[in-house]
Amino acid sequence: MRRIYYVALTAALVFGIPCSAQAADTKVESKDVPPEEIIAKFAAKEAEFAKARENYTYRQTVRILELDEAGGTRGKHEMVSDIIFSADAKRTEKVVRAPVSTLKNLLLTPEDEQDLRNVQPFVLTTSEIPLYEVRYMGRQKADEIPCYLFAVKPKKMEPGHRYFEGQIWVDDRDLQIVKTYGKGVGVLKKGSDNQFPRFETYREQIDKQYWFPTYTRADDTLHFQHGPQRIRMTVKYEDYRKFEGKSTIKFGEVLDENKDQKPDQPKK
Repeated sequence: MRRIYYVALTAALVFGIPCSAQAADTKVESKDVPPEEIIAKFAAKEAEFAKARENYTYRQTVRILELDEAGGTRGKHEMVSDIIFSADAKRTEKVVRAPVSTLKNLLLTPEDEQDLRNVQPFVLTTSEIPLYEVRYMGRQKADEIPCYLFAVKPKKMEPGHRYFEGQIWVDDRDLQIVKTYGKGVGVLKKGSDNQFPRFETYREQIDKQYWFPTYTRADDTLHFQHGPQRIRMTVKYEDYRKFEGKSTIKFGEVLDENKDQKPDQPKK
């Protein structure tokens, strides 16, 4: 995001650390499992999840509030969109509602759009592991779920790409990410003041198999060169539904060979 100045439109948005974010929970005893083995297994599970998520539709609601000095809402940006499949089974995004933004000091940038799509609902697959330094931090609970905790940061950043830097909690049973806490990072233009929020993203188990991102939040005071600005951001991912297609037969469905026969036709 960028801040809109009344004199000049050249400075960018700076996000701070959200007051509500907590980077750790109650520690529990560690198990004697090599971290390299845990990383390899959860990355493989994340790859399975990433592929499965491509076959789901869902609704995404993004809301950014610009707060005044008293904590009241001064401006708001909101967009509700459905991730759906077209008639030819191609995945697409359909904007359901997008009121005119009333933000006075903030403006979304392309980097913010990338973070909303890819960084905040962070997925770390086998193919992406070589891009990151992944350091085992021990075992901690995330909302009472026993987890392995890892610190993650990019090894090298390429222009035009966005990366995640922070911590991930991996369920010690399903070996999938259930929570992330961190921020989006990347190569910025020289002299740019564009920075990004620390956020928390939570996942929930959908269809009793994969953990899907369902909620992201950030509550920050943004320290611009021309003064502070507090914002509150939420992203909700709701109503996940697996796309079956018109002619898809669900697993376990029993076919009745006599269903379409006329009454006077002999049974086979």
